[in-house]
Amino acid sequence: MKRWFAAVMATLLCGGALAAPKPCEALKREIEVKIQAAKVTSYTLEIVPAADVEDPNMVVGSCEGGSRKIIYQKNE
Repeated sequence: MKRWFAAVMATLLCGGALAAPKPCEALKREIEVKIQAAKVTSYTLEIVPAADVEDPNMVVGSCEGGSRKIIYQKNE
């Protein structure tokens, strides 16, 4: 039982090391693909410093280790 617990903990701890922060432009492109697949035609995606986010409900992504956010706004 102890070995099983140690194996699970090692897997969980190593998983974070494998997940590198995603570059903002790459994440923005992935989000754009999903928005366009949902047939949204008029929208704005903007990469901003995390400290500049005024409405957390507009945040659709986080990049560069959380220092920057991608915000979404649907244009009418």
